[in-house]
Amino acid sequence: MTGPAQNQAASARGHEHLHGQHQHDPGLELREVGRRRLTWVLALTAAFTAVEFAGGWIANSLALIADAGHMLSDVAAIALSVFALWFARRPATPAKTYGYLRTEILAALANGVALAAIAIVIFIHAWERLQSPEPVRGGLMLVVAAGGLVVNILAAFLLHGSAAHSLNLRGAYLHVIGDLLGSIGAMTAALIILLTGWLPADPLISILVGGLILFGSWRLVRESVDVLLEATPRHIDLALLRRTICEIDGVEEIHDLHVWTLTSGVIAMSGHIVAEPAELQNITAEIHHRMHERFGISHVTVQVDPRPLYSLGTREDAPIRHRQGDQP
Repeated sequence: MTGPAQNQAASARGHEHLHGQHQHDPGLELREVGRRRLTWVLALTAAFTAVEFAGGWIANSLALIADAGHMLSDVAAIALSVFALWFARRPATPAKTYGYLRTEILAALANGVALAAIAIVIFIHAWERLQSPEPVRGGLMLVVAAGGLVVNILAAFLLHGSAAHSLNLRGAYLHVIGDLLGSIGAMTAALIILLTGWLPADPLISILVGGLILFGSWRLVRESVDVLLEATPRHIDLALLRRTICEIDGVEEIHDLHVWTLTSGVIAMSGHIVAEPAELQNITAEIHHRMHERFGISHVTVQVDPRPLYSLGTREDAPIRHRQGDQP
């Protein structure tokens, strides 16, 4: 068998694919733990939001009202995160072969945008309060802020471990941290007002808290957009990954290499290698092993271009060579 028929047979042998199980989510158990904890945080946050709104209104404290407004947005944001965790568990379909894993990333992006909007609203109201200071009941403000601090510390404790494994949960965690900072800020402003009577402390503390919230939201939005754009994960050195594959015996070259994030903790890699056909099974197995052990990549797809096929120039970016029987 020669000519085109030989090329087709070689091509059929060369397209070896090695896949992680798309239905297998290595972080499924962690996500379930995170979902349960997030549900508790949602209940705590919703209950205290009403208390803080009432306290801020009675005490005439912008810092308390701003923090209560932030907590109200957190109720919506955390509810969105809980929904995303539930929805992402839906099975894959022929139309959506990866399932709904990126629902979590969309929720994280929405939370990041919401955090930025909240910070801007706080800045606007703080500026207005600086122009026209108003009396504040520092004692009531201090009591309510202290209660908020206790609730937010408990919520942060519940989410701290899970936030490292999910961008969606990290978004919810940042909302809680923003609330915690708001409570600390409100307590600080209340103490300053009680001890010195200096009313601008209330809006100034609000501006500081708003700045910290804005910083956290920027990082969350940036990471979410990176995932949606299928950027190489920041912790993966693509040059090192390429060298790791090329060090395997029998691999002559790798091209069309891509590494991206499907959802938090689920990384995928695909690439074409040039290798000896006789070693395909060992080579693909070794690539899968190294990608998982050294880089934590759970979805690996490798297409193997056997050396004879590659040398005939069938790749679009390969040099044009004369095929057997062609005239020079």
